[in-house]
Amino acid sequence: MSSNKPSSTVQLPLYQLAHGRAGDKGNTSNISVIAWSSECFALLVEQLTEARVAQWFGYRHPTKVTRYVLPKLESMNFVLEGVLDGGVNDALNLDTHGKGLSFWMMDLPLDVPEVLASKLNVKEYS
Repeated sequence: MSSNKPSSTVQLPLYQLAHGRAGDKGNTSNISVIAWSSECFALLVEQLTEARVAQWFGYRHPTKVTRYVLPKLESMNFVLEGVLDGGVNDALNLDTHGKGLSFWMMDLPLDVPEVLASKLNVKEYS
C-alpha cells in the first residue's frame, strides 16, 4: 500500500538551485539559468515557467516572456521583451543594460522537496 501523502517542501530562492547571467539587446533582456545539478534542473523545468517568470517581473511590465529549455546543458534561457524601459539609449533607469535582472531572477522563491534541500545544504526563507 503506497502513501498518497505529498513530500514536505521548503521554500528556497532560485540561487540555491542555479546560477544565472543576463544580457540585453534593445528593449529585450535574456536571462540564462544554469542548474547546479540534474535534480535541480528537473525542479526548474517544472516550476520556472514562462508564466511564473512573467509574474515575477510584473513590475517591469514585460510584453512577452519566452523560455528555451536546454536539457543537455541542464539550463534554460528566458527572453523578456519590453523590460528595459526602451533600452540603453532610451532608458533613464540606472541599469539600462538590465544586468541586475539576473539577480532579481535568482531571488525567485521555489518549493523544494526537503530531500533535495538537505542535499543542497541550504537555509530556507524565514
